[in-house]
Amino acid sequence: MNRTPVVFIHGEWLHALAWESWAERFAGRGFLTLAPGWPGEAATPEETRRSPVPVGDLGLEALTDHYADIARSFDKAPVIVGHAVGGLIAQHLIGVNIGRAAVAIAPAPVDGIPLPGARPALWTPDRDGVEPLVSLSPGRFRKVFANTVDAEEAARLFDRYVVPAPRRLLADLDRAGTVRGPYAVADTGNTGRGPLLLISGQEDLIVPDSVTRAAYKAYGDSTAVTDLKQFADRAHSLVVDNGWRFVADHVLGWLDDQGIRAHPEER
Repeated sequence: MNRTPVVFIHGEWLHALAWESWAERFAGRGFLTLAPGWPGEAATPEETRRSPVPVGDLGLEALTDHYADIARSFDKAPVIVGHAVGGLIAQHLIGVNIGRAAVAIAPAPVDGIPLPGARPALWTPDRDGVEPLVSLSPGRFRKVFANTVDAEEAARLFDRYVVPAPRRLLADLDRAGTVRGPYAVADTGNTGRGPLLLISGQEDLIVPDSVTRAAYKAYGDSTAVTDLKQFADRAHSLVVDNGWRFVADHVLGWLDDQGIRAHPEER
């Protein structure tokens, strides 16, 4: 039977393994799931932390093109689910009619939507320098990324999923809040695109709920389906922490509401 593909795009500071539970849950519902890593990303977080150099020069343009090629490789248009920069990419792709539907979770801002002025201080590396990679210490990860979970869970998430992020990509994302670069935009007026779901965590310090709400408002002139779901008491870690299942199940329910099922023959 011809299954509907779902492509998961992870965000900065996380490895593709972050989608392991999502991929299993979606596959259990019959979807064909794929969580491809970034170009140069090693097979595991441990390997990536040991040898992160291959991703050090990765920018938004190369990352977007990487996932566009993957999305186009299917015979059937996939659902694209992205977190953080992955959410920006998901919006960009659905805006140019790549993909059947898109879900953007705590997405990096599109179309010049500003980030709060304090955000750059949140991802500034613990140690000043010009290294091509920016690492989060366990303490900083809990403070700014997983700020709604306890210390034990934050430490487990850090060990399981966290990797350094390319400084070039982070710079591209900061500029995305002020400059409309060709890969930091979404065609918010496209009336022919597939449905889009935006998701925020109301305690998110990296991509605050206000940024996701601003993105939602930007789609106001389009008649294409655009929905917003806000999760109270959730941080940027909402795709990997102990509440991930609530987010994943909301996405599954939303896809069903849009008539997008694992097996298109089903009614």
